[in-house]
Amino acid sequence: MPGTRQLDTPRTPSRAPGVAAAMSALVLAVLLASLDSTIVSTALPRIAEDLRGFDNIAWVSAAYLLASTAVTPLWGKLGDMFGRKRLYLLSTGLFLIASVACGLAQDLPQLIGARVLQGVGGGGMIVLTFALVGDIVSPAERGRYQGMFGSVYGVASIVGPLLGGVFTDQLSWRWAFLINLPIGVVTLVIAGRVLPAATRRTAARIDYLGALLLAAIATGIVLVTSFGQRWGWGSPSIVGLIVATVVLAVLVVPVERRAAAPILPVTMLTSRTVVFSSLIGFAANAAMFSVLLYLPTYLQVVHGVSATLSGVHMLPLVLGLVVSQSLAGRWSVRVERLRLILVTGMALNVAGLLLLGTLGAGTGTVALSAYFLVAGVGMGMVPMVVLTAVQNSVPAQDIGAASAVVTFARSIGAAFGVAIFGSLLTSDFAHRLHGLPVTGGFDPARPDTIAVLPSAVRHAALEAFARATGTGFLWLVPLVVAGTLLAFFLAPHRDTAKDAPVGSPLAQGNGERAPVA
Repeated sequence: MPGTRQLDTPRTPSRAPGVAAAMSALVLAVLLASLDSTIVSTALPRIAEDLRGFDNIAWVSAAYLLASTAVTPLWGKLGDMFGRKRLYLLSTGLFLIASVACGLAQDLPQLIGARVLQGVGGGGMIVLTFALVGDIVSPAERGRYQGMFGSVYGVASIVGPLLGGVFTDQLSWRWAFLINLPIGVVTLVIAGRVLPAATRRTAARIDYLGALLLAAIATGIVLVTSFGQRWGWGSPSIVGLIVATVVLAVLVVPVERRAAAPILPVTMLTSRTVVFSSLIGFAANAAMFSVLLYLPTYLQVVHGVSATLSGVHMLPLVLGLVVSQSLAGRWSVRVERLRLILVTGMALNVAGLLLLGTLGAGTGTVALSAYFLVAGVGMGMVPMVVLTAVQNSVPAQDIGAASAVVTFARSIGAAFGVAIFGSLLTSDFAHRLHGLPVTGGFDPARPDTIAVLPSAVRHAALEAFARATGTGFLWLVPLVVAGTLLAFFLAPHRDTAKDAPVGSPLAQGNGERAPVA
């Protein structure tokens, strides 16, 4: 094709017999970590009832998100310093031990503590999985393999709540955690046998201060986004957290400049590819997780379908996401296509949000399926291509840290998008209800209670909720448009000599030895 060039990197490493087995272990790990952030959602009411903790039940989800986000930069840097395989096995083992502790918890404090530990392990599993792809797959094929992980996220977002409901109703909510054990053991066995072992070590001191600052920043952001609406956006607690987080963010740069082995190398903050890709990932994840979380709620409340059927209705979205992930990964083997894929994906995200912004109580199944398909295709084209662009722009020794930066930004984007969407949905719904005779057992904070309203009022309330949901999607459009504009100015590049997988001839030409499993 005129104007493009095929990367001159060898394909042999990606076709080695062990690559398929290694990727299967990594995919299972991503499935475990991503499922664990969704499978618990439908089990929360039963957990609150059994453990008598309704007032603090939100911490069951927030604890996992907070811990997994906070430790992401540290896991990424430690993997660069000491080898990713052993840390990957450690984080997976920690995740499984914590899963058992969650399943055996006898009260809410025990469960929340176990969820923190589980988040620490899960955060390591995710970022090290993404970084390990850089060790076992050539740069030309990273996009294709990274696409698998994005598809897993989409499937987990739909399957997770369904499994959580089945376990809660048919067995026990404890199985939402215990199911991780058999899958995780298989993952550990495969990973221990086939993942490449590190051949390079560093004697540099760990940047404890940088790690503490980044963890504190992540904690502040997650707490603000998770509890801003509950505590009040103008409350002293939230305002104080925002101020403290901003101050810590300002302190990070001078601290990391002085560190011998910084958790967040300052050079990454000056890399246009890393910074723009992280911001694009932030915007894309804010939209994606808002769609994945609130569309099932819309279907169940407005159209009256069960949790299982809402998953069936979401199949066009999942299909679009899975197919576009796969195709985007294959297309991104040419470095010049990365920007085109990201611009196209973000533009389709905008189109999907605009279509979802027209949702009403009377929107039909055919129209919904079309809207979901467009949104799914857009969501699938962005996340892993962003990660590939960043990995291919940094030296091999910084792949872990770079992967952690993007993963961190995407996690914060997801928390931010869901929090802002939830706040906008609640306020707009309450505004649209003004003047309606809604009394009795109806609670505006629980849209499922619309069913108790008299039929004369119920339809108007359902229309109000549907329109409020659509408005929430429209409010995300400016953020995604900004991400689209950034994609136009993204200049991904690839240094094949520095960025080849450690087992490839290019890496060996740089003086690195081929890894052994």
